[in-house]
Amino acid sequence: MLATAAGAAAICATSTPAEAAGATAARAMAPNLRELRAAADYAVDKLRTVAPGVTAFPVGTKFEKWAYSQSGDWVGGFWPGALWMAWLHSKDAAFRTWALASARKLAPRRHDTGTHDLGFLFYPSWVTAWRLTGDDRWRTGALQAADSLIQRYNPRGRFIRAWGALDDPKNAGRVIIDTMMNLDLLAFASRQTGDEKYLDIAVEHARTTQRVFPRPDGSTPHVYDFDPDSGAPIGPNTVQGYSPTSCWSRGQAWGLYGFTTMYRRTGNPEFLATARALADFAVGALSPDHVPVWDYRAPQQPHDIKDASAGAIMACGLLDLSTATGRPAYREVALRLLTALSETCLTRNSARADAVVARCTRNRPAEDGIEISLPYADYYLLEGILRVLRPQDVDRAIDLSTV
Repeated sequence: MLATAAGAAAICATSTPAEAAGATAARAMAPNLRELRAAADYAVDKLRTVAPGVTAFPVGTKFEKWAYSQSGDWVGGFWPGALWMAWLHSKDAAFRTWALASARKLAPRRHDTGTHDLGFLFYPSWVTAWRLTGDDRWRTGALQAADSLIQRYNPRGRFIRAWGALDDPKNAGRVIIDTMMNLDLLAFASRQTGDEKYLDIAVEHARTTQRVFPRPDGSTPHVYDFDPDSGAPIGPNTVQGYSPTSCWSRGQAWGLYGFTTMYRRTGNPEFLATARALADFAVGALSPDHVPVWDYRAPQQPHDIKDASAGAIMACGLLDLSTATGRPAYREVALRLLTALSETCLTRNSARADAVVARCTRNRPAEDGIEISLPYADYYLLEGILRVLRPQDVDRAIDLSTV
């Protein structure tokens, strides 16, 4: 059940006529839009100030200043992606120039078969670059990345392995909920080439994830292990969550958004049902401030360390889910999330901060990046806000269509 104040709105929306729910959302919209527009303006100003000095890929902050990766690690697509979102909002040509220059530096990663994160790397950077410029070099590169990604598919277990080189047996049977967000690169490849092998692999991975990750209450673990040789399931596990039986909030958001996207790309109602189950659990687990704790089942929740990035990702997924289901309640919760992040998590009060969003947590169990800034928080906050303010522009950038 949806138990928080946000959840109560969802319950109300499901038990009253759609017109009444829509009217309630509309009454709440005006102040939200003012706050969201101000947050987007702040993000654009921050990016405009910081971008000229960025020569690599931000991966997280140390005392409010970006630390960088030359290769992009797994997050390299989010910096050019955020620059594209800033360009859509501001129409400032400098952002377009910076986005293209940053994306070019990802070129060597097109052939990286050692990671499942090629969707994160190439969709918000190269796919978006192609969609907004029409330059076919970006499309070709994204298709090469999709070719690299499908090499990680295990046909016995019907999953894409998450981590490790293809010849490294250590993580050969490890699947993580995050991979749901990388599948859209494969859907893109099938649409562009007419070859269904990419989408077929994406669908099989999504079905496997759907079969073993969601619990009866809609929560998910971070990791599920398989025997890589037989493909047989072993059981849930975790790396970034509190325990194999807990629910890492960012992973839950990846799953919610990823299953909604897979519904849009396939029309499969089972994927939509799974997205709703994950969404309903996450909404019910939100604390009253609408900034997710890092793990919904950590012992100190709801008074535990926050992860604003989980809220930004969740908001994008809920906006998608609202459109897919025709349920305004999901949009209402998304607006509350975006408003809460805009009011309580921006770096407005810091003169030294490089990032837009604070209060993010990268890996709590490893004590790595506790309440810092993360590049994907900035990207998804902007994507979420622009889904509200400029949905047609976001559609141009990332394709919000449904089959």
